[in-house]
Amino acid sequence: MRDFGAGFGYMVKGQRWVGRHGRWFGFGLLPGLITMVLYLAGLIGLWYGADDLVAWSTPFADDWSSPWLGVFRGFLTALLFVLGLFLSVITFTAVTLLVGQPFYESLSKEVDRTEGGEAPESGLSLWRELWISARDSLKVVLRAAFYGVLLFALGFVPVVGQTVVPVLGFCVSGFFLAEELTAVALQRRGVELKERLALLRGRRMLTLGFGVPLALAFVVPFVAVFLMPGAVAGATLLVRDLTAAPDEAQSRPEPDSRLEPQLAPYGPYGLSKDQPRGGI
Repeated sequence: MRDFGAGFGYMVKGQRWVGRHGRWFGFGLLPGLITMVLYLAGLIGLWYGADDLVAWSTPFADDWSSPWLGVFRGFLTALLFVLGLFLSVITFTAVTLLVGQPFYESLSKEVDRTEGGEAPESGLSLWRELWISARDSLKVVLRAAFYGVLLFALGFVPVVGQTVVPVLGFCVSGFFLAEELTAVALQRRGVELKERLALLRGRRMLTLGFGVPLALAFVVPFVAVFLMPGAVAGATLLVRDLTAAPDEAQSRPEPDSRLEPQLAPYGPYGLSKDQPRGGI
């Protein structure tokens, strides 16, 4: 749980950073505003069309008596909207980061500069970076969609579907949100998707502490827009510590807060010796 608290601390520090640098906060709002309009239109369409979609896909229930027909289709409609909301939470960050790649990369570099040390450069052209970002985002979204479908199916299980499944859904959302956000800083450091997943999987509670609160907040797209600049800044601060060289980590002063535990990086990507290096 200490790692979970530390992850939450990085989220808070990222929001504080953009609060102290108002120009960068405004700069980082633009991609989120564009994406929010698109997603709101999609969710409104799903809200009004979910009933018809469920009725079309369940013709076998047309002859059911009341109230079972309404209960059954109402339950499926709610699950369909929850699934759409889950996927929107996952893909919102990916789409926003893709739309705002130049914006957020500049913001991430500025965080590196203001916090000391060098701001790593990928050395790739903008179009190459966009291609890599789109490719990796698609892979992450497909992974998240797989878990989403699995959780959707588990939602039919009585009691468990209404208690455990929503919690697992936000944990899955939080993990992949953290991956997408840290990808901005890690891609500049030349860390590939497989290595990024291994890095975050090895510090799962730290990752969830950063991502789950954002996943809860990102359920409301309007809130997500205003948190995105700080989320990118916080993810960059998290990456700086996770990827610090061993000698650099040892030279840093001991943290004075439970939200800032000393991380023990190992190797070029901050992986510990016992950490799994495969994907999630």
